[in-house]
Amino acid sequence: MFRPILIILAALLTVTPAAAEEGVISAPEAQALAGSGRAILIDIRTPEEWRATGIPAGARRADASQKDGPAGFLHDVLEITADRRDVTLVLICRTGNRTARARAFLLSKGFAEVYHVKEGVAGSEAGAGWFKRGLPVEPCNC
Repeated sequence: MFRPILIILAALLTVTPAAAEEGVISAPEAQALAGSGRAILIDIRTPEEWRATGIPAGARRADASQKDGPAGFLHDVLEITADRRDVTLVLICRTGNRTARARAFLLSKGFAEVYHVKEGVAGSEAGAGWFKRGLPVEPCNC
């Protein structure tokens, strides 16, 4: 009788951050993962957006809508990861729309573990966002 309860409890304790929705994590979870060195946080917004608002502290930058298209984006991400596809990535954009598409793209290119911050930096229906939560931001001199 207690065995099913123990199995369910064990499963709940080993859930990844993205368990609520496939591949989705909150801004605080993203900060914690990246801050611990267990993931690379990548801001995929445009250079104009980076300059206007700054970027999440510690984030790397890879413009998902650059003129070189998906191939250019993939090149930038591979440069960030030193050509490794077995690292954990966390993608963030303004409101989570671009990151959902970029996540699917990177998974299709062989990346093993990619999460996205659905609430983005500005907030969305998924949550308040990086900025409104008061998470650290650094200026972008790009």
